[in-house]
Amino acid sequence: MANVGNQLPTQAVSKPATGKHGNVLPLWGNEKTMNLNPMILTNVLSSPYFKVQLYELKTYHEVVDEIYFKVTHAEPWEKGSRKTAGQTGMCGGVRGVGTGGIVSTAFCLLYKLFTLKLTRKQLMGLITHTDSPYIRALGFMYIRYTQPPADLVDWYDGFLDDEEELDVKAGGGCVMTIGEMLRSFLTKLEWFSTLFPRIPVPVQKIIDQHIKARPRKVAQKEPQEDEAAITESGRQGERRRSRTPRRTPSPRRSPKRSRSRSHHRERERHGPSFDRELERERDRQRKEREGRDRDRDRGERGERERRRSRSADRNQERRERRRSRSSSRERRSERREKERDGDDRSRKKDRDHHKDRGTERERSRDKKSRAENDERRHKDDRERHREERKAKRSSRSRSREKRHKSGGEEKSRKRERSHSREKDRERDGERHKHSRSKERSHHQRESSNDHSKHSERRRSLSTE
Repeated sequence: MANVGNQLPTQAVSKPATGKHGNVLPLWGNEKTMNLNPMILTNVLSSPYFKVQLYELKTYHEVVDEIYFKVTHAEPWEKGSRKTAGQTGMCGGVRGVGTGGIVSTAFCLLYKLFTLKLTRKQLMGLITHTDSPYIRALGFMYIRYTQPPADLVDWYDGFLDDEEELDVKAGGGCVMTIGEMLRSFLTKLEWFSTLFPRIPVPVQKIIDQHIKARPRKVAQKEPQEDEAAITESGRQGERRRSRTPRRTPSPRRSPKRSRSRSHHRERERHGPSFDRELERERDRQRKEREGRDRDRDRGERGERERRRSRSADRNQERRERRRSRSSSRERRSERREKERDGDDRSRKKDRDHHKDRGTERERSRDKKSRAENDERRHKDDRERHREERKAKRSSRSRSREKRHKSGGEEKSRKRERSHSREKDRERDGERHKHSRSKERSHHQRESSNDHSKHSERRRSLSTE
């Protein structure tokens, strides 16, 4: 199938593939809706199971455990929740356009797997899971919705002859093998009341050719078991032949007898193959019963575990409620005690404050009275000092006046004395000046006389 991708036109893949053996899966088509029918998608997103219970599941293993316990069929709607009788055309049940119903847990969990963005390893773990065929069915359905159509044969090729059985119808009544389911996925678009994504025509032709080249294999048992079955059937036939003698057919036989003889003849004609078919049918019915018993046991175990978990959760909730109630009561009592203590403390504080205020008032009054008394004393002292200063000043002024008067008389006497002395000095000076002037005049006269005498001598000498 390596040449399939070269023969086909390129498909719209949302994420580029990292290689055929890579761990990252490419998503084909719409990344938000997973190519689901809009009615189914809206019912899935609005269902309380998806919004409340599946919202708490965060890991791949938790979702796988939820599939193991909850999924019982592969239909998109629960039994009896969607009425499609009498709807034709665009309102047909196959087209998914009519009224919705209660969406199944299988499709809710399928969309939950899409929200986890599975890797190639996780998807291989789903389709090869051994605990439940419904886990495998959801894995193959995830491939049909999200993988490119050209890769579907590569995914389904190794499981087209898988003989594990499951009941895909809601309420039971449609048992098929994994291989048959995968062949219907590849050849039909309809799946109960919804549609798979359309496969392009060239890809569909290649898929049809591949399925025609791969006819259904019939499970064959080991040759020892076949020989044992042949021998047992031969012995039973011999015993019956020995017990019942041969009779010629007569026209008056009853229809029941003729049917039994004809059935016996057909059994003789087919021989061991008819016994094999009977054994296969019995084995299939036994497997169905065992599977139903297992499912019942698993469901009962799951219910028991859920009941235990619910009872444990309820007991824990009750204990937590009791603890919360007791803790709330203790908190309330503590708050009340604290409030009482706070009230008592506030009252004591108020009393102490009032007492302090009274004492402060008394102290302030005492301080005021002391201050008033001190001010009065200071005023009296100031007045006394002022009077003393005034008295001192008056005495000083009197003494000064006396001194001034006495000093004035002395000064006047001194002045008179100094004036008299100055007058005497002036008189003496004038006398000296007059004497000096007389001496100067006398001297000048003498000098002039000498000069004249000298000049006369010179004149006399010159004349001589």
